[in-house]
Amino acid sequence: MAGRTPPFASFEWLLAWRYLRARRAEGGVSTMTWISLIGITLAVFALIATLAVRSGFRAEFVDTILGANAHATVYASVHVTETGQPTRAIDDYEEMAARIAAVPGVTRVAPLIRGQVMASRDGRSVGVEVYGIAKPDLLTIPRVAGSDEARGEIGRFDDGIAIGTGIARELNVAPGDRIRLISPEGMQTAFGTSPRINSYEVVYIFSAGRYDIDRTRIYMPFAEAQSYFNREGVADELEVMLANPERVDALVMDILRAGGERALVWTWRDSAGSFLRALDVEDNVMFVILSILVLIAAMNIISGLIMLVKNKGRDIGILRTMGLTEGSVMRVFFICGASVGLVGTVAGVILGCLFAIYIDQIFSAVNYLAGGGVWDPSIRGIYALPAELRAADVARAVALSLGLSFIVTIFPARRAARMNPVEALRYE
Repeated sequence: MAGRTPPFASFEWLLAWRYLRARRAEGGVSTMTWISLIGITLAVFALIATLAVRSGFRAEFVDTILGANAHATVYASVHVTETGQPTRAIDDYEEMAARIAAVPGVTRVAPLIRGQVMASRDGRSVGVEVYGIAKPDLLTIPRVAGSDEARGEIGRFDDGIAIGTGIARELNVAPGDRIRLISPEGMQTAFGTSPRINSYEVVYIFSAGRYDIDRTRIYMPFAEAQSYFNREGVADELEVMLANPERVDALVMDILRAGGERALVWTWRDSAGSFLRALDVEDNVMFVILSILVLIAAMNIISGLIMLVKNKGRDIGILRTMGLTEGSVMRVFFICGASVGLVGTVAGVILGCLFAIYIDQIFSAVNYLAGGGVWDPSIRGIYALPAELRAADVARAVALSLGLSFIVTIFPARRAARMNPVEALRYE
């Protein structure tokens, strides 16, 4: 030979292609090839689909938290009033809000009044939580003011109240109807405390995207809430919104210093941190489990290649006697196995991406075929199965599948390369 054959020469690809498409009668293993291909395709599809759903669920959960709740909430520690009553009310809420709003990274600070009451209409009752908030502050809450399923006029908020779609459904309420709010902490009389019952017009109905919020939350004008809950001149807490909610932990100390010595801070990570950590653990566990499925699918390549090497023993012996090197033989069978892994991975990526993109249509079809009720928002917390296709997740799946496919291919390819041509031809 004039020189060494370059790796992965054209004749090596030609031989690999002939072996892959050979019929079983010709000593090929096309059936095993198809089994390996389908196995890897389904494994990669399952991995990408699962990662997309998990990413979508986490993103939707965090988005509903940040879109309808405070990024940080400032409370006051317990102190005793002039009458000797312990309270957490914030007397100087306007000054405290101004100081916190001056902290770099804080976009809005809104005083709130919060209380739990009973809402009723036409014999129906439901427990709700009332948020007393000023109209300009309500308009800045994305999942409330920008609700896709909103009904009514949020501009008339000062004339009534805004309620979640779950409450509206429970009480059979539409914009313009009136509901009664019953608070056990009402008027002080000579005979004790009597419940306070007020009637309010529902001017706006919103959907925050979370079942628990839509089912329990009512917004009331701040001044009216102060009067209704006997909180004249004070606020229960301050709602703090940040430019970058992910940096809330870094701003806690600045907010505490601005709030004063009696200030306490509770962030969105404090309220949802355990759930988010559980999701992260579940993501890692699911990735490991599905990685094992990819490995099992890749092991089929070994079976197919071992059978291919056995059936092509005579061909290997002839090629070796003609001068084909061990490296060339190894590369031929490596191409056979790696090609199956590559094609299966590409097919799996395509199916997984299509699943994530058209998940709403797929889920609707499944729900229709199952007769409805497949997804219960009261249990799941959100109204639909979300999916978010991330390049990093797809890259992880591709790297895992191709890496395993290439690694498991090496062993039978080396076995073929080390086959003794004399032994291979002895019984032919």
